[in-house]
Amino acid sequence: MPLISSKGMYGLSAMHELYQHQKGEPMQIREISANANIPQNYLEQLLSKLRKAKLVKSIRGSRGGYMLATEPTNILVKDILIALEDGIKISDTRSQNPVLNIFLDETKQKVEKIFDLTLQDLEEYQDKYNQYLHYNI
Repeated sequence: MPLISSKGMYGLSAMHELYQHQKGEPMQIREISANANIPQNYLEQLLSKLRKAKLVKSIRGSRGGYMLATEPTNILVKDILIALEDGIKISDTRSQNPVLNIFLDETKQKVEKIFDLTLQDLEEYQDKYNQYLHYNI
């Protein structure tokens, strides 16, 4: 069972696109879709959930689109996943064994802590990617 579903990955990709775009103007859904390689119809559903969670805002009109609702330092990866996945799930079932239930609860808390990165913190991974691509002949 994957920890992050395709819904979560697409949502993170869309939010990262909005973060990178930050020019004070909305980004149109077709542009987000093309850049992040997300089917447009599916992206609309994801952005609707993210809007309800107050992570993005939509602007109407011919120059409308989507923008981050707040500063990228205020948006946690965990918040995005919770908005899209209805929580971070390690297991959907409870055990009859109370020891295992305590273990699963602690595991969930630790996993959530791992995702306490902000959108801006993801730039660290952009730097790592750039180093990976950089080579000398």
